Amino acid sequence: MLANKTIVLGITGSLAAYKAANIASKLTQAGARVEVVMTESATKFITPLTLGSITSRLVVTNLFELTPEFNVPHIALAEAADVVVIAPATASVIAKLAAGISDDMLTCTVLATKAPIIIAPAMSANMFQNPITQDNLAKLNARGFIIVGSAYGRLASGKIGLGRLAEIEKIIGTINQVLGRSSDLAGKRIVVTAGGTQEPIDPVRHIGNRSSGKMGYAMAEAARDRGAEVKLITAPTSLPEPAGVNITHIETATQMKKAVAEATAQADTLIMAAAVADYQPKSIAKAKIKKKTPTLTLELVRTPDILTEVKGDFIRVGFAAESEDVVANARQKLEKKKLDLIVANDITDKDSGFGVDTNKVTIISRDGKVESLPLLTKREVADKILDRVVELLAKR
Repeated sequence: MLANKTIVLGITGSLAAYKAANIASKLTQAGARVEVVMTESATKFITPLTLGSITSRLVVTNLFELTPEFNVPHIALAEAADVVVIAPATASVIAKLAAGISDDMLTCTVLATKAPIIIAPAMSANMFQNPITQDNLAKLNARGFIIVGSAYGRLASGKIGLGRLAEIEKIIGTINQVLGRSSDLAGKRIVVTAGGTQEPIDPVRHIGNRSSGKMGYAMAEAARDRGAEVKLITAPTSLPEPAGVNITHIETATQMKKAVAEATAQADTLIMAAAVADYQPKSIAKAKIKKKTPTLTLELVRTPDILTEVKGDFIRVGFAAESEDVVANARQKLEKKKLDLIVANDITDKDSGFGVDTNKVTIISRDGKVESLPLLTKREVADKILDRVVELLAKR
C-alpha cells in the first residue's frame, strides 16, 4: 500500500520529534517516497541531516529557500503528496492550522494541499487537555483532518498522563487506512475473527488453544488497507490493536457467536480466522478448584458452530488448521459448513503453525478451484485470500 506513494512528513518542535526518524525509516523501508518538512523549532530536537540520511531526500525547513527539485517547494510538495502526516504535532501548530495561519513551510504546505492530512499530537498532559487545544483539534476533525489520538503514559515532564505521541504502528496503520480508501474493497463491510477462544473451567483456569491471533489480525489490517470497513472480533491475544479497525473483545465461543451475529447483519464478508474451541465445560465452578485428588474429570459439551449457525447473505471464508489429510479434511469442512472459501494449513509444519509470522496454505473454493500457495508472510497470505474475496464480491 505504501510503495511508490509520496508522503509529506511534517515534524514540529516537540521532544517526541526524535520518534519521527523511526516513522520516516519504516515508511521508506515500505517503499514510500518520504518528503520531510521541519519547522524551525523541530530542528532543535533532531537535525535535518538525520532525516535526510534516512529518506535519501532533501529535507525542507525554510519557506523561502528554493531547492533544485522544487522552485516553489510548498506548492510542489502539496500537489505531489498522497497524504500529509504531522507527527509529532505541537499545540502551536495545531492552533495555527485551526486558525488558517500559514507562516512557515509546513503550514503553507498543509493549506495548499488537497491530500488527506493526518495529525498526531504530542505535548504535555495539561497542554493536550486544555480546552483551547481540544477545541482546535475538534475544528480540524470537523474539517476532515484525521486525528491520531495521543497515548497515555510517561511524559517528558516525568508525569503520567495523556499527551504522548501515538504508537508508531498506529500512525502507520492510519496512513495505510487513509491511502486505501479508494482500493478494491472500498465501501465493503468485512468481519474478521481472530485468536483462540477461552472456555472457563473456574475463575482461574480455562480451556484454550495455541492460536496467537496473528493470521486474523493480518486479515483485518489487509482488508483495512484495501478500503474495507473492518470489524475485528478477537479473543485474547498479546498483539497490538490495529488502527482504523472497529474492535470487539470476547473470550468464549458463545460470546464470539453473539458478536459475529450482530456484526454480520450488514456485512459483505465474514472471515473466520479465529481458532474457536470445539468443546467447553458443561458447568463452570464458582470457586477455584483445589488440587485435592490426583485426577480431575471434566464433562465437556460442544461449543456453537458459528459458521453454520450464524445466518445471513454474505460471503463466508473459513480456516482449517489440520495435522493430517489437510486438503481432504478442509474440503469436508467447506461442504459441511457451506463455505465460499476455506483456507487450509498444516499445523505440523514449523513455518506454518501457531505463533509464527509465516503461513503455507491451500485455498479451496466452493467451485472446486484449489490454489496451493508457497510459504508467505501472514500478511501476504491475507492479501491472497482477499484477492479471492474481491472476485467473489464482483460476482454477487
